[in-house]
Amino acid sequence: MSIASLPKSFGQPAQDFLNYLHQVRFYSSHTIAAYSRDLCKLADSAQQRQLQDWQQIQTDTIRQALNDARLAGLSAKSTQRLLSSWRSFFTYQQRHHLRDNNPVIGVQAPKGDKKLPKHLDTEQVDHLLDQPIDQSDPLQVRDLAMLELTYSSGLRLSELAGLQLTDIDLQDGSLRVTGKGNKTRLLPLGSQARKALKNWLQQRHLLAKAGAQALFISQRGSSISPRSIQQRMAKMASHQGLKLHPHMLRHSFASHMLQSSGDLRAVQELLGHADISTTQVYTHLDYQHLAQVYDQAHPRARKNKSQT
Repeated sequence: MSIASLPKSFGQPAQDFLNYLHQVRFYSSHTIAAYSRDLCKLADSAQQRQLQDWQQIQTDTIRQALNDARLAGLSAKSTQRLLSSWRSFFTYQQRHHLRDNNPVIGVQAPKGDKKLPKHLDTEQVDHLLDQPIDQSDPLQVRDLAMLELTYSSGLRLSELAGLQLTDIDLQDGSLRVTGKGNKTRLLPLGSQARKALKNWLQQRHLLAKAGAQALFISQRGSSISPRSIQQRMAKMASHQGLKLHPHMLRHSFASHMLQSSGDLRAVQELLGHADISTTQVYTHLDYQHLAQVYDQAHPRARKNKSQT
């Protein structure tokens, strides 16, 4: 089911909301597509109960739709996202005086096990980034530069793919990044990332079409897609026996920065998190690291373990 296939009483308000997310909030097409799917699920559940439009949906409808999702096998995390999408939609309707209440308020999603983000340790990162490449192959030089930059600055995949030539300043050692909500932040470039970028820029012209402004381009000379970045990074990681997706490098950056500095606020700024609570997940990773060091180094910890 798609928004376009919904009856007008459901489809038009939903489309107005999606247009708002795109034009005002500057959400990515991927995020908007997720909102669209979530609204379709609620509209489908409402229509099964003979409701004619969004106005007729109340809290009991939300709970019923949530139950439908659970019975369909949706995970706790996915149902939490559903509620978040629905809550945002009805908040939008309230603010635009399309309804008086938000039926999602007070409805709780099931709590699932909180999974910590996967990350590489520093030794694994070193093996990944120090692997030998063919310096005469512009694709390999580009791929190494993408890896170095992602880890150096903790970039999201969409941020990496969206970089333009004018966003980097090798002389100043800085990088301008446009993140979620079209918010811009200025980040420092590490020395190894600067070196890798310099090598890439010396060979970029071998691939680039005339007028191409994207920092990283494909073999065809146009902007490289996020999917291609994922595939190329996974390929380089496989040479070191690692399974890797770009966000794992972002998690690794955050974890290693926090372990070294202990400055949660600084890491929040570097990552571009709007809420400090999003960054706090890395304190759990830091604790795991400290606990492991403690178990290995503290004489009483070793003694206790050997006696059990």
